[in-house]
Amino acid sequence: MSNQPTTTTTSPPIGPGPGPGPVPAPAPAPDSIIVFPRIVIKYCTQCKWMLRAAYYAQEILSTFGTGIGEVALVPTTGGIFSVAIVQSSSSGAGAGSSSGSGSGSGSGDRVSDGETRETETLLWDRKRDGGFPEVKVLKSRVRNVVDPSRDLGHTDRALRAAAATATATATPAPASTLDPVDNQTCQDCQ
Repeated sequence: MSNQPTTTTTSPPIGPGPGPGPVPAPAPAPDSIIVFPRIVIKYCTQCKWMLRAAYYAQEILSTFGTGIGEVALVPTTGGIFSVAIVQSSSSGAGAGSSSGSGSGSGSGDRVSDGETRETETLLWDRKRDGGFPEVKVLKSRVRNVVDPSRDLGHTDRALRAAAATATATATPAPASTLDPVDNQTCQDCQ
C-alpha cells in the first residue's frame, strides 16, 4: 500500500441554484421541432412488422425527399399497421383544408397551442383496407395529400393501367345478340 495522500474534489451540485424562483426550461433544440407534413407509420412489434414499416418509410422518403418533413415509426401491439399523415396549418388560414382530399377516412384535428392546427389523415389501416398497401398505392395517397398536382411517373402509369384493367373486367362490353358468322340470333345469349 502506498502512503500517498488522497485528494477529494467536489463538484457543484446539479440542479437549480440557490436563487429564488424556478429555473427556466432550456429552449428546445432546432432538431426537436416537428416539421410537417409528418408521416406516422404504426406497426405491431409482436407481429414483427418493423422491417415492413421501415421499407414503406424508405420508399416514401426516396420518392418525396424534402417534401416530407418527417417519417416516424411508432411501435405498437395488437396487430396494428397504419399509415397516417399529420399536417399543420394556421388556424386563421383555413385550418383543415388539406384533410378533405378523399385519400382516406379517419381524419382528426388537434389544436396544439391555439395558433397551429394539426390535421391527421389516416391513409391506410390494415384492418380497414384489408392487408398491407402496395407501395404505388401508398405513394399515391401520400401525394394526394401533400401535392396533388405532382406526377409520380411510372407509379401513376401503373395505377392508371391497373384501373383500366379493373374497369374492363368489372364491366364487360355488351355482347351482341347477333352471331357474327351468319347474322342470326345467338342462342347462347338467350
